[in-house]
Amino acid sequence: MSEGTMQRRAQRDDQRAQRDRRAMRAGGVNRLLAAAAAVPVMLIVAGCSSDSGSDSGSGSGGASAAQETGGASAVASPSAEPTVQAAAYRTLPEACGVLSKKTLTALVPKAPAKGKEGTSSDRAARASCSWSSLDNNGVKGSQFRWLNVSMVRFETDAASSGEQQAQEYYAKQVQGASATTGAKNAKSQALAGTGDQATTVRYDLKKSEGAFKQQTVVARVENVVVTLDYNGAGLAGEKTPDADALVKSAELAAKEAVASVETANGEGSGGGSSSPAPSETSSKAPPAAASPSVSASASAAVAKKTSTAAAKKS
Repeated sequence: MSEGTMQRRAQRDDQRAQRDRRAMRAGGVNRLLAAAAAVPVMLIVAGCSSDSGSDSGSGSGGASAAQETGGASAVASPSAEPTVQAAAYRTLPEACGVLSKKTLTALVPKAPAKGKEGTSSDRAARASCSWSSLDNNGVKGSQFRWLNVSMVRFETDAASSGEQQAQEYYAKQVQGASATTGAKNAKSQALAGTGDQATTVRYDLKKSEGAFKQQTVVARVENVVVTLDYNGAGLAGEKTPDADALVKSAELAAKEAVASVETANGEGSGGGSSSPAPSETSSKAPPAAASPSVSASASAAVAKKTSTAAAKKS
């Protein structure tokens, strides 16, 4: 290779090397510029992110504060008073009209047409009626029957509903009937199809006049409690009545009395007359349960009849 050719090649290599160095320097500068330009962008983005996080934090903090404030407010503010269910029934039927004439004839055949109404200061809250029947068979003795129906209506107050009060009174009536002093062979059983709940309590009771078969049916319908007492006895040598028959009669009469309560308050179809006038009076002090024994007047009548029969025998 000639010297001139070698010189030209060396010059070209030189030129190429210079170009490469310039290119490398240019590339480095460009990368530095790009990096320099990227820094503010990153700072801006970071700043936005920081601001956004700050805003989000503030918002979250504000929401949390609001929630805490609301929670504190909710706790501090008094809760609404619980609503006590209003009493369903607002009146009672006429006590001496809860049973039909047919029922009374079957249970107390010799009783006066009109029963004896119990005293009450508010007959829309407390009412009762009783019937006494003495069927005198002369020297064969007498058949005695006594029937009493009492009704107590409870009104809702701030503490409890009328229905709750009626449930408590119902339980006490059943317990009281089951714990009668001197009761023998006591039995109690649930009675279906009579109001919301009903129980029949039956027992034997020995008295000076004779052996009595006692039946008590306690029934609750809504906020009203119906207690029906029915007893029978054979006096002066007359045979003791069949207890099962007396129980059946008492249960049918109790159903009729409950139906009369429903009718008086615009429901169902009762067997007796009713008084539709509503009442707002509450019943907090129910009357004492009637005693399932012979009344004073009935005892006198029994004694007189028994003496007459004894005189005839002698």
